Amino acid sequence: MVFQKMVRAHDIELVFADNGRIAVELYQSFRPDLIFMDISMPEMDGKEAARAIRSLGATLPIVALTAHAMDGDAEAILAAGIDRYLTKPLRRAAIEAVLTEYRPADARPPVAEAVDAA
Repeated sequence: MVFQKMVRAHDIELVFADNGRIAVELYQSFRPDLIFMDISMPEMDGKEAARAIRSLGATLPIVALTAHAMDGDAEAILAAGIDRYLTKPLRRAAIEAVLTEYRPADARPPVAEAVDAA
């Protein structure tokens, strides 16, 4: 819910999975341009789901969202086929930087709505 609130002003389509198994299933039918993957999910954690998605031939960027940023965690996350990770608490600027960096060349920019300065 926090992630959804942080990106709601952007022109992007979001699809959410309740667990890693569903994330893998959704990847096969939805074929997104970018995956934000929570590391701590039930049934199949984010690392397992990323490995499963990569085993299907996926080359799209996968960005992990994690509260686990202890020594050694980064290596295990990246070794699972994840391109980058963002630590919790999430920061809107970091999410927006990822959206901008990984935006496909033929996609509209994920422009945020104007904020009134009043």
